[in-house]
Amino acid sequence: MRFGVVVFPGSNCDHDAWYAVSHNLGHSAEFIWHDASTLGPVDAVILPGGFSYGDYLRCGAIAKFSRVMGAVSEFAATGGLVLGICNGFQVLVESGLLPGALLRNRNLKFVCRPVRLRVETANTPFTATANAGQTLSLPVAHGEGCYFADDQTLAMLRHDDRVVLRYIDNPNGSLDDIAGICSEKRNVMGMMPHPERASDALLGGIDGKVILESMIHSLSVAAA
Repeated sequence: MRFGVVVFPGSNCDHDAWYAVSHNLGHSAEFIWHDASTLGPVDAVILPGGFSYGDYLRCGAIAKFSRVMGAVSEFAATGGLVLGICNGFQVLVESGLLPGALLRNRNLKFVCRPVRLRVETANTPFTATANAGQTLSLPVAHGEGCYFADDQTLAMLRHDDRVVLRYIDNPNGSLDDIAGICSEKRNVMGMMPHPERASDALLGGIDGKVILESMIHSLSVAAA
């Protein structure tokens, strides 16, 4: 499978995502510059963590105007898999590909540590090889990771089984302990924890591989 990793000015987890896909999982991965008008022949897209455009104005608020986001939106509209990690989640929300907002952490401090998550649904291409209720340990590193949405949106996410991951030990005050959600068509997911940083035993754990492996599995099934 061929993954595209979007690179914005200020991205700092792009090589982590590239390495996890290409070296830990043995699939093709290539970088896509923020000014690209097309994605090329990719099967899935990753928007990595970091500080796109320095996170000026608001996290992801400038990145949504990047030329590449037009291509990402078109790719998602045709059913392409898009995973936004940390800052990538913020970009997806700012771009309107996912509902809600990511606000400053409740304690107004940057948090950088492993956290425990629960997989809430296996009914997504990003958790297809996981089990509902499965516990994962993944690192977080963010200052604006508090997920917020109005009551109607939260009720909709719960009703439609679109809360993909929840914090067991909530590090940022996210409403409903939300750590990751998916789109209505279930082909776009945003998550604050970093699966790419937990895909190599040398880094202390491999729980993150289930997210990327699920994408590969889902793409393989769709191509069969």
